[in-house]
Amino acid sequence: MKRPHLLSILAFSLTLVASCAAEDAAVPQAVVGKTAPEFSLKDAEGKERTLTEFKGKFVVLEWVNFGCPFVKKHYGAGNMQGLQAEYTGKGVVWLSVCSSAPGKQGHFEGEELKKQIAEHRSRATHYLTDPEGRVGRAYGAKTTPHMYVIDPGGVLVYAGGIDDIPSADPDEIPKAKNYVRQALDALLAGQPVPAPSTPPYGCSVKYAGK
Repeated sequence: MKRPHLLSILAFSLTLVASCAAEDAAVPQAVVGKTAPEFSLKDAEGKERTLTEFKGKFVVLEWVNFGCPFVKKHYGAGNMQGLQAEYTGKGVVWLSVCSSAPGKQGHFEGEELKKQIAEHRSRATHYLTDPEGRVGRAYGAKTTPHMYVIDPGGVLVYAGGIDDIPSADPDEIPKAKNYVRQALDALLAGQPVPAPSTPPYGCSVKYAGK
C-alpha cells in the first residue's frame, strides 16, 4: 500500500474516532447529586414535554417496556400503578419513559400506544416516547424498569431499581424493600434519601442498534 494512501486512511480513522468521542462527550450523563439532564419528549398525545416544565416538583422517571416480564410483574400485580396513584396524589410528577426503538419490543405509536396505556391501567402523569434513545442514554437507563427521582430543584437524588428483589415473580413484591417508596417518603418528609443509588434489574432497554 502506498504511504500517502495509508496516511489518508489513518487521518480519516482519527477524525472518525474524534467525532465519536465528541458526540459521546456532548451527551449529558445523569449523576446522583447533580442536576438531572434536561429533555424534551412527546407524550402519548403527541405533545412535547420537558423536564423544565415540572421544576418545583418531585419527578419520578420510570423506564418502561410493556412487553418485558419484569415490567409485567409490577403492572400485572398493580404495584406500579399503585405507586403512581399514591404519589401523584401527593403532588409528585410521574413520567413513564419508553426508549424502545421502532420495531423493537415495547415500541408503540398512535392509537396502539394509547390502547396499551389503557390496558395496563397506567396512572403516570405522562407516558413519554424516546424512540431514538437519546434521553435513555443520557440517563444511563439500562433496564425496564429503571427508576429515577428528581427533586424540586432539578437535582437527581435517586437512581436504581424499583426494589431489592430482582425477580419477575409478582409473589415477591410484598417481601421486597421498595426503594422508590423509600426515597419518596423520605423526600416528602424533608429527609435525605437513605439509598441514593441501587442496582437496577429487568429487561435490557431495547435501544436502536442493539
